[in-house]
Order: sequence, then C-alpha cells, then structure tokens
Amino acid sequence: MARRRKSRKRAKKSFSISAVETGVALSLINQTDAAGAIQMALAGKVKEGFNTISSNVQTNKSAIIGTLGAGFVAKTLAKGFGRSTLAKLGPVRVVL
Repeated sequence: MARRRKSRKRAKKSFSISAVETGVALSLINQTDAAGAIQMALAGKVKEGFNTISSNVQTNKSAIIGTLGAGFVAKTLAKGFGRSTLAKLGPVRVVL
C-alpha cells in the first residue's frame, strides 16, 4: 500500500484590511505630518522630527480627538452589518 503524501500548508493568498482603521490611520498621519517627520529622521534630524510630531499633535489635538471618536463610532456601527466586506481587488479584501 502506497503512503499518502502529507498535505502542505500553503500561505494565504489574500489579506484583509479594515477600511475604518485604514482611514483613521491615514487621517492621523496627515494631521501629525508623520511623513515629514520620518523624512527628517531619515535625514539624520531625529530631534527635529520628534519636535515636528509633538508640535503638530499639540496644534491639532481637537481634530485628532474627533478623528479617533469618529473611528470608534464607525467601528461600533459597522459591527451591526451582516457582511463586513466592502470590496475585493485581487488579493486585497477591504472589510469594515
């Protein structure tokens, strides 16, 4: 009797991203100018990068709190939907 081959576990061919969390993260990156701070840090100006983020957080704290609150409300409301997939494009699935 021939031996059966062991089945190999294959890597998952798709992945999911949360639409709400992605939107909140992109908004926070924009409000804190994190991209500019990272560019400064990569150029060797780490202290200036941290100062940029710190000053932008202090300046935009009400907008940041609003963004986080809106994200929380959106996640809470999205849990009520039966099907959470918004879109699927190739291996990327956008979920709530």
